[in-house]
Amino acid sequence: MRSTGIWAVVLATLLGSQGATAADLPGKGILVQPVQSTISEETFQTLLVSRALEKLGYDVKEPREVDYNVAYTSVASGDATFLAVSWEPLHADQYQAAGGDNKLYRKGVYVKGLAQGYLIDKKTADQYHITNFEQLKDPKLAKLFDTNGNGKADMTGCTPGWGCEAVIDHHIDVYGLSDTVEHNQGNYAAMIADTITRFKEGKPVLYYTWMPYWVSDVMVLGRDVVWLQVPFSSLPGENKDVDTKLPNGVNYGFPLSSMHIAANKQWTQANPAAAKLFSIMKLPVADINAQNLRMHEGHASEADIKNHVDSWIKAHQATFDGWVKTATEAAKQ
Repeated sequence: MRSTGIWAVVLATLLGSQGATAADLPGKGILVQPVQSTISEETFQTLLVSRALEKLGYDVKEPREVDYNVAYTSVASGDATFLAVSWEPLHADQYQAAGGDNKLYRKGVYVKGLAQGYLIDKKTADQYHITNFEQLKDPKLAKLFDTNGNGKADMTGCTPGWGCEAVIDHHIDVYGLSDTVEHNQGNYAAMIADTITRFKEGKPVLYYTWMPYWVSDVMVLGRDVVWLQVPFSSLPGENKDVDTKLPNGVNYGFPLSSMHIAANKQWTQANPAAAKLFSIMKLPVADINAQNLRMHEGHASEADIKNHVDSWIKAHQATFDGWVKTATEAAKQ
């Protein structure tokens, strides 16, 4: 009887302790609405943040897909909670237009070392000695990339609303390419699929892309394609004074970028645990590349992506648990 009584006390103590722990979670009962762009390859980054918030007790909804302009204004107004793919400096104009630091919280660096720019197939680059975007002012060189018979180079460009389209249009203007280069805009996934088909057929290709993204695992940099440099640094809007020349002297027209978690400022002030989490999470760019490639290879369903997140957490459990622990402690200060 005495033994039974002791175990009853122990069990009651354990249950009470577990109940207190659940009740003490800083996000208990608080709704979170993530947003992301329509680029499905960004879901991995978004869901990883969501999973960490869930560990803090938050009730996290499925991400809403919107364009970047809407994402920033939604987060700034409080209609959404966070955007896990806030590019700096590429999204500087959208960030400022939504209220900047007065309305948005963006601390820490989630992903660093992001690159973007213009590429052509290596075969054409080597044969015609093309190394710089400005060389396409030459109608003879531009015509090599003509896909519709109008004499201009057809460049696979950027989906309207992403931010990169404004930079590309600016470059075409300031580098004197308006008469020889056509910036094709639309659904990037469809356009790049056509570009890859042309490449596999042995035809010249000219396109914009970014890294991390699976395209660079299909048309491999250095082996299949090469970057084009630009003659000088020039960016529009908020980034007009940014020097895009890299430390090694090359200039691809875009600065190395970083990805941040942008959240509603008022909400983060009321939720210090989440604010701390947003500021300390870090994801290696190589891990995004690997996950994006798995999607391109056919593992791109919603269930697949969630499994990718689960696998990443399991492989980095100590890091993940450390984020949650540090964020939980921030709520107690």
